[in-house]
Amino acid sequence: MTSIWWVRDDLRLHDNAALAHAAQAGPVIAVHIDERVEGARPLGGASRWWLHHSLTALAADLREHGIPVVLASGDPHEQLLRIAQETGADTVAWQRRYHLPFREADARIKADLHDRGVDARSVPGFLLHEPWTVRTGADQPYKVYSPFARACADAPPPQSPQDVPDRLDGPAPTTRVAGHEVRTWLRDGDFAERLDARGWLPTHLDWAGGLRAMWTPGEAGARARLDDLADVLATYDEDRDRPDRDGTSRLSPHLRFGEVSPREARHASRRSRAGSAETFRAELLWREFAWHRLFHLPDLATANVRAQFDGFDWREDAEELRAWQRGRTGIDLVDAGMRELWETGTMHNRVRMVVASFLTKNLRLHWRRGEEWFWDTLVDADEASNPFNWQWVAGTGDDAAPYFRVFNPERQQERFDPHGAYVRRWVPEAGTDDALAPIVDLKASRQEALDAYSAVKG
Repeated sequence: MTSIWWVRDDLRLHDNAALAHAAQAGPVIAVHIDERVEGARPLGGASRWWLHHSLTALAADLREHGIPVVLASGDPHEQLLRIAQETGADTVAWQRRYHLPFREADARIKADLHDRGVDARSVPGFLLHEPWTVRTGADQPYKVYSPFARACADAPPPQSPQDVPDRLDGPAPTTRVAGHEVRTWLRDGDFAERLDARGWLPTHLDWAGGLRAMWTPGEAGARARLDDLADVLATYDEDRDRPDRDGTSRLSPHLRFGEVSPREARHASRRSRAGSAETFRAELLWREFAWHRLFHLPDLATANVRAQFDGFDWREDAEELRAWQRGRTGIDLVDAGMRELWETGTMHNRVRMVVASFLTKNLRLHWRRGEEWFWDTLVDADEASNPFNWQWVAGTGDDAAPYFRVFNPERQQERFDPHGAYVRRWVPEAGTDDALAPIVDLKASRQEALDAYSAVKG
């Protein structure tokens, strides 16, 4: 009998429980669906670019085992049940998701597959701890990171990562799936043509040149980053806050698309003797915390966690928002970060906090404007970390930075880009006659933000 691996955000062969379960049940067909799920936001442009190339890499890896990646689009319930019936599959396996719209869709699909006699199996793999397993003594979800992290440390440790399944093969080449024989799905040119038809790559204006230069989407690229982790951790504590240095793991987009599992990242860090490995694992837990909060707060991307901020006096200024998006605010560190983002699909984490603070506090524009821009332009944007971190900086979320904390971009540049190398790379006109004038006075706008926040808090 045939089994189906429903590919989602687990684009890898290593440490993949869903693939392992499908492979154990029989010859595997991989299915990826360009989903239409009510209540779920579509991917941003940078994420679509990444997913296109990651699926291309996955299809090439699976082709070596005779396993096709079948592409479908639309309602996942309709598509998956149709493919299962067409192929006579008796097993369908997938990695769990934690955002409510997807959880509800998956539950319905699982129930209907079970009713048809199909072994529908959802497995963990995207997180280190399932969201319902880490709770307070009062059986409530944690809302503050520090006790959450301590609870995770006291919980049973995640299992060790697993290797690629020993038995991994596909069905007979003449098996028909979604209107085509398996042998046609296995042809590189045919698969590429169908993937191109999704329209995820830029067409009229090629904005992805910097992304191509920076990143290698796919499991091979992820494992190369993982292999470099020991070297990164040797100076992680000293370098991770320095945007002028290559001091971070750059694993975040690979984790976001599941090209490497968090268990593998954690396991690799534990092999390191560097003291900063613990700091790296804390970053993994911060990602974990964001997903646990989204599990309990499904409207995290649209509603303030702290309801008192519903009455906050946000400004609306399209020109200032555009200046921020394009890195033309006249504030060097902010502009450097925003230009880095536009060019490469990423931004140094320290600078992310600075540009978010500038937007929400100095410009006093709604955090949702920034979250939406990051969603479209970051290669590592996900449903949990993106809104969670924006609400953290804005002061509207769980365990948020104090409302009176306003990152001063000039002081931040002095501390973390002391020689100006990062700013010069992205804002070559800084310090010259061509430099832009600041669109806002940092001191005055800080005080205005504090006054507005104090009114809400009071």
